[in-house]
Amino acid sequence: MQFLQLIGENLWSQILAITLLGLCLGSFMNVVILRLPIMMFRSWKAECEEIANLPDHPALKDLSKPYNLIKPDSHCPKCGTAVRAWQNIPLLSFALLKGKCAGCGTKIGWRYPIVELATGVMSLVVLSVYPWGLPLLAMLVFTWLLITMSVIDIDHQILPDVLTLSLLWLGLIANSQGLFTDLHSAVLGAVFGYLSLWSVYWIFKLVTGKEGMGFGDFKLLAALGAWLGYQKLLMIILLSSAVGAVIGIAGIMILGRDRNLPIPFGPYLAAAGWIAALWGDGILAWYFH
Repeated sequence: MQFLQLIGENLWSQILAITLLGLCLGSFMNVVILRLPIMMFRSWKAECEEIANLPDHPALKDLSKPYNLIKPDSHCPKCGTAVRAWQNIPLLSFALLKGKCAGCGTKIGWRYPIVELATGVMSLVVLSVYPWGLPLLAMLVFTWLLITMSVIDIDHQILPDVLTLSLLWLGLIANSQGLFTDLHSAVLGAVFGYLSLWSVYWIFKLVTGKEGMGFGDFKLLAALGAWLGYQKLLMIILLSSAVGAVIGIAGIMILGRDRNLPIPFGPYLAAAGWIAALWGDGILAWYFH
């Protein structure tokens, strides 16, 4: 506790600590982003007789071997060469390896250092808004979970329950102490957050016969409501819808994207929720002024 108190008394110590923590967490989040969906696919394959719609992946072929966030050890997905400790240093190892596997020379995706860098930078942004203490720690966890879920949704168009529901319960626990809003507002935020998108989903389905979004989006907005209260829900929905519409239209017009291809909505909800958590009060004050 004295060590944490010493860090809290010096701004540069806080910046260094949060930067290092953010980078390291970003590295671990890359493991979660890669492995959690595969763990889910393996579980589904073991439970279902037909898996024609599940994506093919080498990890799905031998279900007798353990596959979780700990095992197997980090390795190159192509040649199987184990990743050594120094090769796991965030950002630095990517630069030293020149973006290639040490064993077979296969290029390492830029997504890994980008997630690490984004996590470090966004963690510093949180530090610039929240003072050293429990609210800062809670908002850092909030940020890391949103980044993880966003990348998984981009990759697989799923929002795992283990992440969305964990975020929801953490928000209710945090606000039981009044960290970001009162508990009453947090509970109503979770309820209204879920029901709002749930209602849109069923109205769209009844009108068009198609599913406009996944159930994970309901749970994510419920989690954001649990953290920020029902008062911020409208802002989150408007921000996420506006950004999603702009990017979706740009993808169709500029990149020639098929308009029938589904677009993951989770990253837009996550971005809007993060902005609302850090600057929501200022945005509302500016708007009404």
